[in-house]
Amino acid sequence: MDEDATALSVSIGARVRDLRHARRWTLDQLAAAAGVSRRMVVNVEQGTANPGVGTLLRISDALGVGLPALVEQPEPKRVKVTRRGAGAALWTGRAGGRGVLVAGTQPPDVLELWDWTLGPGDEHRSEAHTAGTKELIQVLKGAVTLEVADQSIVLQTGDAVSFPGDVAHAYANPRTKDARFSLTVFEPGVGTSTGTEAHSG
Repeated sequence: MDEDATALSVSIGARVRDLRHARRWTLDQLAAAAGVSRRMVVNVEQGTANPGVGTLLRISDALGVGLPALVEQPEPKRVKVTRRGAGAALWTGRAGGRGVLVAGTQPPDVLELWDWTLGPGDEHRSEAHTAGTKELIQVLKGAVTLEVADQSIVLQTGDAVSFPGDVAHAYANPRTKDARFSLTVFEPGVGTSTGTEAHSG
């Protein structure tokens, strides 16, 4: 991991540990609620893991806080500004793509705003999010292929789409040039149920 990624992992680990302690949960209880291994929870809390987006979302959902609460600095202000380049890069593709969480809201109805770049041949596959999750994409550059609900949809620059995020889906760039898109995820009712459904961006 590079220096920024290491700092982010350590920061996320501290927040996970604090939230787990606030709930008086053991490592095993959080692992069971999130549907991940105890070893993964330990590695995340120690900042030694580079977990995927899916794992972080499982943990944040289990803690009832939503992903933004794990990756953003807590601020008492009602208005939070994320300057260019300051978002949390939570996914890196083999061809240089990045999934960066640039803004988010607090529970119970969590909104996430992402800035995605997919290098040539990059693909991000996502398991189903929690029930009721919705996603919106607008392609800002290049072309993106969206796979959702047994459909494959090619989106060109300027195209937008909305779709249910509570089914498995994937974003891919089959072209030879970079693609960039904005992604908004709406996850209702975070922390209002005791289920262990998984959410992944």
